[in-house]
Amino acid sequence: MRISHGIFLLTAFQLLAGCGGSGTGNEGSPLTQESKPTAAVGIDLTGIDKAVRPGDDFFDYANGTWLENTEIPADRANTGTFFAVFQKAEQRTADLIRDLGAANPQPGTDARKVADFYAAFMNEDAIEQRRLEGLEPMLDAIEAIKSRTDLARVLGERLRADVDPLNATNLNTDHLFGLFVTQGLEDPDHNIAYLLQGGLAMPGRDYYLSDDPTMQGYREKYSSYVADLLSLAGTPDADVAAAVVNLETKIARTHASVVDTEDVHKANNRWKTSEFSTKAPGLDWPTFFTAAGLTDQPEIDVWQPDAIVGLSKLTADAPLDAWKALLRFHTLDRYAQWLPKVYADLAFDFYGRTLRGVPEQRERWKRAIAATNADLGYAVGRLYVKQYFPASSKTKIEAMVANLVAAFQSRIDALDWMTPTTKANAKAKLAALRVGVGYPNTWTDYSTLEVRPDDALGNHLRAEAFYLATQKAKLARAPDRDEWWMTPQTVNAVNLPVQNALNFPAAILEPPFFDPEADPAANYGAIGAVIGHEISHSFDNNGAEFDPEGRLKNWWTPEDAEHFKAAGQALVQQYDAYEALPGLHVNGRQTLGENIADLAGLEAAYAAYRSSLGSQPAPVIDGLSGDQRFFLAYAQAWREKIRDAALRQRVTTDGHAPDHFRAETVRNVDPWYAAFDVPPDATLYLAPKDRIHVW
Repeated sequence: MRISHGIFLLTAFQLLAGCGGSGTGNEGSPLTQESKPTAAVGIDLTGIDKAVRPGDDFFDYANGTWLENTEIPADRANTGTFFAVFQKAEQRTADLIRDLGAANPQPGTDARKVADFYAAFMNEDAIEQRRLEGLEPMLDAIEAIKSRTDLARVLGERLRADVDPLNATNLNTDHLFGLFVTQGLEDPDHNIAYLLQGGLAMPGRDYYLSDDPTMQGYREKYSSYVADLLSLAGTPDADVAAAVVNLETKIARTHASVVDTEDVHKANNRWKTSEFSTKAPGLDWPTFFTAAGLTDQPEIDVWQPDAIVGLSKLTADAPLDAWKALLRFHTLDRYAQWLPKVYADLAFDFYGRTLRGVPEQRERWKRAIAATNADLGYAVGRLYVKQYFPASSKTKIEAMVANLVAAFQSRIDALDWMTPTTKANAKAKLAALRVGVGYPNTWTDYSTLEVRPDDALGNHLRAEAFYLATQKAKLARAPDRDEWWMTPQTVNAVNLPVQNALNFPAAILEPPFFDPEADPAANYGAIGAVIGHEISHSFDNNGAEFDPEGRLKNWWTPEDAEHFKAAGQALVQQYDAYEALPGLHVNGRQTLGENIADLAGLEAAYAAYRSSLGSQPAPVIDGLSGDQRFFLAYAQAWREKIRDAALRQRVTTDGHAPDHFRAETVRNVDPWYAAFDVPPDATLYLAPKDRIHVW
């Protein structure tokens, strides 16, 4: 769903990765016939470390020399294949936006809004002169809180639709509650409002509650950051900062874990709005819903009910002064990058340097591009695809997706453990899958959004309000089965279980993921793996709970469901054993959905690649067989070098395993052993009976 499963995650301070693959091709297509190039285009031969045995560490074998010779840019938490593609999209977007400014587009057009939005962010003098001017109405409203009813009103006014329950980058909003709008879990014909937990500024509950010494150190630095930010804005009392951290810690104790949040059955809780006061006593819910503009909703789905109950109780129990201090801090913290430089620098010092280990803040133009993409993303995206995504690329990828779907269908047919009834249901879901390639069929209408060339913060606040209104407007309409959740210039891909749909934005359909001139083995190992991963999400531990219409419904026989869960549990145990940092293990349950998609997608991609060869053998290129090139392309797609602090955050909060271990999914794939002659004494070796096959 969005509730979504993406390939990787991109935030203000980082580029994170996550996905896998599958593939088949049409005869005659450059994607499907093994030509005989003189070099393995799509494979970085110089990055391979032949001193490492493939069976001991396949990630290091495929990428070891690259790792040794690569430095992470000073303004990044990590670098690698995804980041390289992202840089290309970022530069293209920057060129487009700068060209718009020079062309002086007509007032009121999307082009004018994009140019003005970027110009306003780059206008540091205007930002310095305005100081906290744009936040004063919010800060005044907080200061005016005199009662619990006032608190409920302010909390309702601050509701934002910036959350996605299965996306770790925005699972926790700094607003106490988050709004998410999509079709009902059991009602695909109607959109519904979902209420989610929030109230935390650090990445997740473990940052407040874990006994790990590193986390304790983060908390000490966080306390200093809270105090410094409040002092900067004229609230120098250290006790106020302590009250903020204390209240956030209490909020963290109410929160559901990432694992529980990913369990969609625990999320299926439709409460009548009239019942909130009895189901979750404490908050003045009628006042909250009025201020949030949700009084016309007879029911709201409560995604994390225990958290909502706990948060509501805290609004009654915690002192009003603590709530006012927290709301003031959250307001300053949330909008720090839109404020004068001293605020932005202070926020970066904590979130960038401390929590992610990034030495330098990104150049302002890069932050301006990211901000413009975030708030006017589809206006920029429309320009992007016109310039950089030809119809021929869309056609080729659509054909490849169709062939990958066919490969997955064949794999379903071949399952010896699945009953005919469940197979028929699985194939019906696959047949109904909606696939969006490159860009949406309809574009966002920004005509009502006001953008000024000298008001960066105001532009962002108006964009937030515009997005919230857009989401709430969906509550009066039937679900849009073709709705997109990623802009075309996003280097990512996503599976949308409640829509039974996939989105593959234009920006990821670039080398080294997809290159019409590349060796087909490389295309299948890279973009084929991406496509297969997203298809497989329809059948992971979450996606498999939804029927062809995106309805939460059991379509499994009891025996098939038991086998599926057992295979998943084996994968949990395999990933639990991986140690990302000394003493810090991957959470196999938290990453299960992505791990299932990696494995099933890779196996489907391999089957599709072999099918694309027809009856012809794959040529040997640069001494590498077709299978070797396929698996190398897969491992190099997961090429990444990451700072320890950023890795810790990923393991703690993300549903994706670290890329090193995702590349080693190959240890469960039988043809990998033959391709690299992996001996039983190799570190990654698994006996055939111990290799996990889910789909």
